[in-house]
Amino acid sequence: MPLAIFDLDNTLLNGDSDHLWGVFLAEKGIVDGAWYERENDRFYQEYKEGRLDIHEFLRFSLKPLSQHSVEQLQAWHHDFMQQKIEPILLPAARLLVERHRKAGDTLMIITATNAFVTAPIAAAFGIEHLIATDPEMIDGRYTGEVAGTPSFREGKVTRLNLWLKAHQQDLTGSSFYSDSQNDLPLLEQVECPVAVDPDETLAQIARERSWPIISLRE
Repeated sequence: MPLAIFDLDNTLLNGDSDHLWGVFLAEKGIVDGAWYERENDRFYQEYKEGRLDIHEFLRFSLKPLSQHSVEQLQAWHHDFMQQKIEPILLPAARLLVERHRKAGDTLMIITATNAFVTAPIAAAFGIEHLIATDPEMIDGRYTGEVAGTPSFREGKVTRLNLWLKAHQQDLTGSSFYSDSQNDLPLLEQVECPVAVDPDETLAQIARERSWPIISLRE
């Protein structure tokens, strides 16, 4: 079955779950609010500009996971889903996912945001296959480090290729929906790259290459 691959943040969501998780932590007083918000905003701006140092960002964003029990983190995440994620779930994104589901495609979300934040969001879309940046866990606690290759830029291609090999699949008939210039390495691999409410750089490239450009915003 052909793969229908979706970026998550600012594609299926009308916002960025990674950045919003940082906002949530600061609002709840779980992290040093003023400093954390400044750094969170800086990293998000660097991401949008295509110049994010993913390893620097992950040292920042995964550290809070290492400071609390998994049970406490999951309780916070439940509130996070209600307060920050449910309001930005795009109805048109759900319709797009369901269209591919009815066509019999294999559905996948591939995202740079870590799996702790994104696994419940993928479940909310009813998407089984998730490739995300994996936080390292030892003895039932997050360490604040990354396990394996971050799912970012070329890393998305690396991680997808590993998944394809493990599942004996290929990219025949595949599509990938994304908003970001950071996803160019993967957009260039699939048969049908689609720019979704794209940033300025991706919009220009999509026009030059005659890729479809769509909007999932109401």
